[in-house]
Amino acid sequence: MSKLDTVVQNLNVALDRLEAAMKRRESVERPAEAMENELAALKQDRSRLAEELDRVKAEYAQLEQVAREVEGDVDTAMQDIQRVLEG
Repeated sequence: MSKLDTVVQNLNVALDRLEAAMKRRESVERPAEAMENELAALKQDRSRLAEELDRVKAEYAQLEQVAREVEGDVDTAMQDIQRVLEG
């Protein structure tokens, strides 16, 4: 084997190692990038859900107020009916 053949063989081995290292790095970077994208999506979902929760809580508070008012109206109506019946 000539010196040139040895140099070419060593170059090929080095290129194979470089390619393998790049593939390993790529296999690490892709999941990291995917996780970053998923984290960003989860943060966006969390923000949207927090806004929706606030809206639902406000709506619930309004419904509770309406329920209390209706309860008072029903109690008054029942008392009025009772007085009429006792008449």
